[in-house]
Amino acid sequence: MDPLGAPSQFVDVDALPSWGDSCRDELNSSDTAAEIFQEDTVRSPFLYNKDINGKVVLWKGDVALLNCTAIVNTSNESLTDKNPVSESIFMLAGPDLKEDLQKLKGCRTGEAKLTKGFNLAARFIIHTVGPKYKSRYRTAAESSLYSCYRNVLQLAKEQSMSSVGFCVINSAKRGYPLEDATHIALRTVRRFLEIHGETIEKVVFAVSDLEEATYQKLLPLYFPRSLKEENRSLPYLPADIGNAEGEPVVPERQIRISEKPGAPEDNQEEEDEGLGVDLSFIGSHAFARMEGDIDKQRKLILQGQLSEAALQKQHQRNYNRWLCQARSEDLSDIASLKALYQTGVDNCGRTVMVVVGRNIPVTLIDMDKALLYFIHVMDHIAVKEYVLVYFHTLTSEYNHLDSDFLKKLYDVVDVKYKRNLKAVYFVHPTFRSKVSTWFFTTFSVSGLKDKIHHVDSLHQLFSAISPEQIDFPPFVLEYDARENGPYYTSYPPSPDL
Repeated sequence: MDPLGAPSQFVDVDALPSWGDSCRDELNSSDTAAEIFQEDTVRSPFLYNKDINGKVVLWKGDVALLNCTAIVNTSNESLTDKNPVSESIFMLAGPDLKEDLQKLKGCRTGEAKLTKGFNLAARFIIHTVGPKYKSRYRTAAESSLYSCYRNVLQLAKEQSMSSVGFCVINSAKRGYPLEDATHIALRTVRRFLEIHGETIEKVVFAVSDLEEATYQKLLPLYFPRSLKEENRSLPYLPADIGNAEGEPVVPERQIRISEKPGAPEDNQEEEDEGLGVDLSFIGSHAFARMEGDIDKQRKLILQGQLSEAALQKQHQRNYNRWLCQARSEDLSDIASLKALYQTGVDNCGRTVMVVVGRNIPVTLIDMDKALLYFIHVMDHIAVKEYVLVYFHTLTSEYNHLDSDFLKKLYDVVDVKYKRNLKAVYFVHPTFRSKVSTWFFTTFSVSGLKDKIHHVDSLHQLFSAISPEQIDFPPFVLEYDARENGPYYTSYPPSPDL
């Protein structure tokens, strides 16, 4: 606490000049700038916006000194990282912060968690974990860093915070190239302010001497301060500017929109026998969709009279309904279970998805909502090759997914899920689970049996997936160490996998 009458060391964000104010001369010459914009002039995807620029501040200084609603701390998964940003925050916040952090029980890469600010001028601290950067896994690192900024802003919106002070989340210790990371930071904040700008008044980028020049160089690309600056910055924008929310876009995941939706391609007649032209594309709401005679379609299916193409289209429509519902429904209660999440990549560069059996209280949750959550998370993952790691560790009878649910899940999901699933690593199976898996893959579904790999120890798993690429629940590591001994980071290939 500052002595009575002494000037405070904390900085009031409202007293800091906004990014828009740093270019008054150019703003005053808007008439001249407007002349270069004719009707056919190509505009930047990040248009000049005076209101958004007024919400952004670039400030060289210690983020811990900002007097705003929340400041951001960059840390590691155990929230114990020692870097210049976190050390300053810990020193000024006082000892109560460490006690509060212990209650959070860590934070996964890309997540954001909240604590009080204690002795800081800021009321809250939002803790997040930036990715470790490896050029080989650049796509995963970009997505994780985007998630850091997006989740911080989303948390600020949910808590009705008026101002947020960002440190540079990509710490040097984690090896993320500063310029690449700054592109992601700026475009994510820009897109968020475009969509949710009414919920937040100030976003401060607190930078050091080392980082200031990069931010000064790139800010005009995403926050042009005049029409002239917008036009001048356009050629310097990177090829990948993300989607409408700033999220990195993987080319393989982009959806091709046909020139004439609903019309047959290459003048070929529809293969739907008895269905006529598919008009289900009309409208987005369920009541706006035009469908054929559903009862007639089902009767034809039962009689085996629909063609293979018609069956596929019918299945795709059904899946799209599930996907639409998954995107519109509140699934936060299922998400809080942390039973399904994305981690790194396997040794072949394929995305690794983790399922934690112990975290699925089958008898206590709505399993239809669980199915919706699976579709919500997996829809964009399944567009390219991926693998599943299922931790059966310490599951009880209350955590076992019955075969009826699994069969329904397998029948509902899109064909891409089945085509691009390359392996399922069933970790710490019991004799009962092995028998159940054999019956399910033999009599209920086809084409899955050869993809199942029973893994009795993490030692075996690491021959296919590096330990640094998996976020393990602590109880899995404890169980494996107790049953199989501690693991190491290097193993010879296992013939079983």
